[in-house]
Amino acid sequence: MEDEHVLVDDLEEYLGPEALITTSGSYYGVFDGHDGKNAAQFVKEKLLNYIVSDVAFPIAVEEAVQHAYLETDAAFANACSLNNALSSGTTAITVLILAREIFVANAGDCRAVLCRRGKAIEMSRDHKPHVERSRIEALGGYIYDGYLNGYLSVARAFGNWHIEGLKGVNCPLIAEPEVRRAVLTPDDEFMIIGCDGFWDVFTNESAVAFARRRLQQHNDPEQCSHDLVDEALRRCSSDNLTVVTVCFQKSPPPRLFPRFMARRCMHFEKQL
Repeated sequence: MEDEHVLVDDLEEYLGPEALITTSGSYYGVFDGHDGKNAAQFVKEKLLNYIVSDVAFPIAVEEAVQHAYLETDAAFANACSLNNALSSGTTAITVLILAREIFVANAGDCRAVLCRRGKAIEMSRDHKPHVERSRIEALGGYIYDGYLNGYLSVARAFGNWHIEGLKGVNCPLIAEPEVRRAVLTPDDEFMIIGCDGFWDVFTNESAVAFARRRLQQHNDPEQCSHDLVDEALRRCSSDNLTVVTVCFQKSPPPRLFPRFMARRCMHFEKQL
């Protein structure tokens, strides 16, 4: 198992009073490793500290997150130069929540999907090689059978410094994340964060619908994550599976009624 994940429900408690956290905060991440588990473990352990210690944090959070991804990648490169046994790579997706602001950063093909009153909203973009063909080819890279330089199935990732011509100055594989910011609303129910092995067998919509049904039954995000993994296995996912479910409401998701039913109810009330 080369995947890692991190769950921090209370940033201030986790980081201690010296951290510049002036509001309630949480942090979640999924790291899908390849060629070994060392990169995923390193990024899991180091990335958050690089975010909160960046000079841009907490004023310019998106900038701080972008810096932190690159700094973590450089730190792992240095670690690998001292110990070749660490050589490996990992994709990463992180979700940082500060008060009602949410920052989703992604480098690779893990994905985060928000459920807003039953509707699936994709909060990240899968960095498959064909999606970034122009950038890759401009840097001298190529795509063969869907793989970057015939080797990797993603265009962005941490590590992989041991693969010649793939990572470094003017090379096609980068750790720079795409960061999306949103403001949580009262209609936002939960978020599913998963590695590509999960999304290979679930659409965004089917994952949200399945999770909603489970949360309506038990309202337990940890159990919901287990339920999603079990269902992915039942659907014959052939990859490693890691799923994190984050709930934004204390109550389970409400039952939704079709609009025609709501109109009938309103009409009935008027008749009374």
